[in-house]
Amino acid sequence: MASAFERVWYGDSVPARLARAALGPAELVYSGAVRLRGALYDRGVLVRHVPPLPVLAIGNVSVGGTGKTPVTAWAVARLRERGARPAVVLRGYGGDEPLVHEALNPGVPVVVDADRVRGARLAHASGADCVVLDDAFQHRRLRRTADWVLVAAERFERTTHLLPAGPLREPREAVARASVVLVTRKTEAAAQAAEVADRIEAAYRVPAAVVHLAPSGLVNARDGASGTLSDLRNQRVLAVAAVGAPELFFAQVRALGARDVQTMAFRDHHAFTASDVQRIVAAGRSVDMIVCTLKDAVKLAPLWPRDASSPWYVSQRADVERGVLVLDASLASILAARASAPSTAGSAG
Repeated sequence: MASAFERVWYGDSVPARLARAALGPAELVYSGAVRLRGALYDRGVLVRHVPPLPVLAIGNVSVGGTGKTPVTAWAVARLRERGARPAVVLRGYGGDEPLVHEALNPGVPVVVDADRVRGARLAHASGADCVVLDDAFQHRRLRRTADWVLVAAERFERTTHLLPAGPLREPREAVARASVVLVTRKTEAAAQAAEVADRIEAAYRVPAAVVHLAPSGLVNARDGASGTLSDLRNQRVLAVAAVGAPELFFAQVRALGARDVQTMAFRDHHAFTASDVQRIVAAGRSVDMIVCTLKDAVKLAPLWPRDASSPWYVSQRADVERGVLVLDASLASILAARASAPSTAGSAG
């Protein structure tokens, strides 16, 4: 079930349209503040700090659901393959994101700090030679070597209003300041995602890549045992999600062949409680499997009763379907910039 905000932001009903209209004045105030802040940074009135190491910022112009975490993990892995020592720096809102990054890229430093300038310095002190900022397109205090901005193919055409009348943090034309735009898709067809990428390139003169956020496996949330996606086929499933755009995750579960999918959605970054878990376990007694996302699993597993059947999470991978050379060229700028950054390898201890 969509949240109240999502029903207003994306709904076509008369109440949704009336709600957007009622929120119009607040949207104008927010839009004015955002545009003023951007202009102050563009003109150098607001200070942008030079980090001690090259920075790749990954973010979006809308609220949640575009796939920043798997794309960040892909970029980190790509940098490591090329000999870099990246660190992930993020605000850590909700408590799940640091745990997810640690699971996706074991051994990579994860620095949680709302002050990204300080976070980059801490990463440098830990021995990292480059930084990947998760969810940082709007955090312009820290200069970056490259900026990747994500848009969801499923919602691009429906995303026109700024907060609070819509999900946009900035006007859509803000993507023009990115190095690369990544059009991500979960349920949208590849051809439609490519069309969105074409329109973005034509409108904003920014190269666009297409990334499929594809289910890659099934993992036991408590003991890490591996299953296969085919295990979902013909099963009665309870799908649980506390992520942006949970309906896209539910659609993926259905597409994997589950014959009866019940859903339970929570707000993005929801802090699960023992009563939440009891409710999920109770609902799960009428199905064959309980499935969730990794983002949910890291919070649910510690609270899960020992005598209840374990939940499983559907792991996701980022498959670059278009623009891999553009993304690699952007990463090459990060790798090249390491030469000018003073090394602190070994100083963390």
